[in-house]
Amino acid sequence: MRHTRPPHPTRPGAPEPTLTSDTHAPCRKPGSTDTPAIPAQQGTARHVSGLVRFNAAPAGAAEALLFDCCASRRWAERVSAHRPYPTLDALLAAADEAAYDLSRAELDEALAAESAAAPHPGAPPAALMALGAAHAAYESRFGHAFVISLDGVRPEERLDRVLAGIRSRLGNEPEEERVVAADELRRLARARLTFAVTTP
Repeated sequence: MRHTRPPHPTRPGAPEPTLTSDTHAPCRKPGSTDTPAIPAQQGTARHVSGLVRFNAAPAGAAEALLFDCCASRRWAERVSAHRPYPTLDALLAAADEAAYDLSRAELDEALAAESAAAPHPGAPPAALMALGAAHAAYESRFGHAFVISLDGVRPEERLDRVLAGIRSRLGNEPEEERVVAADELRRLARARLTFAVTTP
C-alpha cells in the first residue's frame, strides 16, 4: 500500500502539492512605467528575513521544513547541512543539485509521499470524474501519484493542463516517466521551499 502524507506546505495559501506551485509575483509588462518600488523592497526584505531564520534554525527544524518540500531524508539533510546560504538563489541551487543526486530509492521515497491535490472546487462534475479516472490510471501504471508543477499556469487552465499532462505521460515507458517525474518533483521542491522561506 502506498503511504501518503498530508498536503504541504500546510499554511493557508500554500502551493498545492501536485497541481500547482505559484510562487512568483506578476511581472510588469515590458516598457511599463509603473515601477512597484515599495512592493519589490518588501519582497526582498521577506526573502532576507526568511533566509536568515532558515539559516539560524536548529538542524532538526531546518530538515523538517525541507522534508515538507521534498520527502527525501537525504535531500533534506544535505540541503540543511550546507547552511548558511547567502541568498535565496544559492539555497535553490543547492536544492536543485541535491535533487539531481537522488538515488533511485531516494526518489522512490519522495514520490511515494506525494498525493494528488484536489482540483478547483468549482470544476464541472464531468471534469472531476475524468481527472479522478486519469489519476487512477496513472497510479496503476507507475505506482505513485502524478506529479506536475504548474508554476505560472493560470488557475482556470490548471485542470486542463493536468488532464493533458497525465494523458500524455501515460504513454511513457516507466524509466522515461521516472525522469519526467523526478524533474517535476525538483521544480515542486523549489516552489515549496521558496514559499516556506519567503512567507512570514
